[in-house]
Amino acid sequence: MTYREQTKTVMIGDCAVGGGNPVRIQSMCNTRTEDAAATAAQILELEKAGCEIIRTAVPTMEAALAIRDIKKQIHIPLVADIHFDYRLAIAAMENGADKIRINPGNIGSADRVRAVVDCAKERGIPIRVGVNSGSLEKEYLEKYGGVTAAGLVESALGKVRMIEDMGYDNLVISIKSSDVMMCVKAHELIADRTRYPLHVGITEAGTVLEGNIKSAVGLGLILGQGIGDTIRVSLTGSPLEEIYSAKLILRTLGLRKGGVEVVSCPTCGRTQIDLIGLAGRVQEMVRDYPLDIKVAVMGCVVNGPGEAREADLGIAGGIGEGLLIRKGEIVKKLPEAELLGALKEELDRLLEQSS
Repeated sequence: MTYREQTKTVMIGDCAVGGGNPVRIQSMCNTRTEDAAATAAQILELEKAGCEIIRTAVPTMEAALAIRDIKKQIHIPLVADIHFDYRLAIAAMENGADKIRINPGNIGSADRVRAVVDCAKERGIPIRVGVNSGSLEKEYLEKYGGVTAAGLVESALGKVRMIEDMGYDNLVISIKSSDVMMCVKAHELIADRTRYPLHVGITEAGTVLEGNIKSAVGLGLILGQGIGDTIRVSLTGSPLEEIYSAKLILRTLGLRKGGVEVVSCPTCGRTQIDLIGLAGRVQEMVRDYPLDIKVAVMGCVVNGPGEAREADLGIAGGIGEGLLIRKGEIVKKLPEAELLGALKEELDRLLEQSS
């Protein structure tokens, strides 16, 4: 039995996290939360892409109040991200936040933390207790000689005990670092010491390319051990990219099904079509299809037809032309310019059959 299956179940709105439920996909808006219309519009886009829990920054009272309007327009749970001002956490909950994210270390005195906890308890709202390597307290830096996995775990569990002592245990824990292997080690350590659900991510992972690689490695190592109940792929880019990446990571690990998987060959000197451009356009096109299939985009006659036959649909390139293949059978030969349209027709046909 994995750690994930043994964790406490926490309800974030109507979304169950932990207790063996599917690993949930999160992202965070990059709009100003005070702009309720823009924030809601972005959330609706993220919902369509597959986001299941969304987080928004709440740096001002105006942002906390905007949550009420945002909630009226969206369909997934909203997490309010609070730093420093405990009053913002209370206002966010009063205006409909389904969960709050706080670091008790920067909220202030125990009385202020208690005021937040009491409000959460009264409303049954879960609290995500977060610790990042960049905000590790001085006492743990001195104790462990810098930022370490053990220090992150001790800091997080200390904050959990503080809230437990206030009579509340509706909690999710987050321990993040931009150091991938430190983050992996921290999750391995904490999994032996708690049964709260864990929100997993590599913080400040970087740009879309670097962030995706670091996140795939780190999340793969953590989730592959059965650890982690919700994830965010943190990228310096569009939040939509975070959702696409998270879905692919989960699907690659066998933790999710559904969605079109695109396989494509690396280019070489035999390629006689614009394989790079074609594969990119196929990848973009299939994102809108809720089909559990594999699509192959192959560039030459050496391996292309054979590889494409292993997919549900495939394109195998030739000299300025290509083959359209369905379930291992060649359907027809087409000019290069018509391949994408023919593939779309096949996808539309499958979608109609599945509805």
